[in-house]
Amino acid sequence: MNKSKIAILLPCYNEELTIASVVAAFQHALPESTIYVYDNASTDQTAVQARNAGATVAVERRRGKGEVVRRMFADIDADIYVMADGDGTYDAPSAPKLIERLITENLDMVVGSRQETADSKNSEAYRTGHRLGNRLFNWFVSLLFSRQFSDIFSGYRVFSRRFVKTFPAFAKGFEIETELTVHSLDLRLPVAEVATPYKARPEGSESKLNSLTDGFRILGTIFMLLKETKPIQFFTALFLALALLSITLAVPLFISYLETGSVPRVPTAILTTGIMLVGVVCFICGLILDSVSRSRREIKLLHYLSIPSLQQSLKDD
Repeated sequence: MNKSKIAILLPCYNEELTIASVVAAFQHALPESTIYVYDNASTDQTAVQARNAGATVAVERRRGKGEVVRRMFADIDADIYVMADGDGTYDAPSAPKLIERLITENLDMVVGSRQETADSKNSEAYRTGHRLGNRLFNWFVSLLFSRQFSDIFSGYRVFSRRFVKTFPAFAKGFEIETELTVHSLDLRLPVAEVATPYKARPEGSESKLNSLTDGFRILGTIFMLLKETKPIQFFTALFLALALLSITLAVPLFISYLETGSVPRVPTAILTTGIMLVGVVCFICGLILDSVSRSRREIKLLHYLSIPSLQQSLKDD
């Protein structure tokens, strides 16, 4: 670990109450690291507090955590990247344990899965809506991508350089964690989870995550990523839904035809035919896009393999 170049990435928006203590905690946990605080156009003294605490500060004026993460991944060059939040809820002393797991098993991502402490259970650090949504989305992602993660929304992650420099970040907001998770699942990258304490926010510090608004945005991101990474499954599901609707509408018409020899509701018959044709088109689109998706996955894998693994890069250093 001592020979590696470690970067601590802290995306922040209005975290003047906590950022200095977070920087100090990571300085103590990883004294050999460089700490970067990217201020997302805060309206308070976040940048000043971070700079005074000894962090390297930059500003990303486009609002949204995804915008900040994309900028950080593009700007910063390191062997190991540790990403956390500036709100003081993540446990800095756990960082060496995450890094050790990353290096020992030659992984590309280690997720610090959040484990509630006594203080956080009695606070709003992990609100009921967030807890319920997290469990639901964890189950949904594992169902769609055949891999179990216990905490896909954790912002506490450690990455290899190979992961960071081949990750195509498109997310704008809090859906960035979903995108990171799905990227690793789609390319079947070596990843792991390590349980870490999740602390309560200090008094006066408020979560920027809206359970309802951000929940719908994250759900939309999951469906978009499903369409991009598994188009045959996505469009086959559409085809089956449309085919079922078409058959449901067609059955009464077919029975009337057998009984009377005529089709009394011609508009319904036309609608039924149209729905089935749209379903068939969806299925054909899925077949075509599946080939396109496979080609894109091959290109991403070739780019990924062009960068040395973590253990290899540490040996070279």
